[in-house]
Amino acid sequence: MGECKIDHSPEDVRKKYEEQSPYLPEEAKSLFERFFSEEHTQDILNEVFHLLKKYDLASLEEREERNRRIDMVLKNV
Repeated sequence: MGECKIDHSPEDVRKKYEEQSPYLPEEAKSLFERFFSEEHTQDILNEVFHLLKKYDLASLEEREERNRRIDMVLKNV
């Protein structure tokens, strides 16, 4: 995933999550609900947005890596 210079709002991240949620592992969904109930830095919002971006098109290996990163980020914010 390349660097993006666009800052994503909490609403952008939620919209991307809603688009990709059918493809995400079930256990990630409760983490996201907690994530959306709190405020986060711009860096965290951008990172989560890019982990979700085109998740549905990612290969199995790429999804597994993104799942690990999503899990790490959401459990540590």
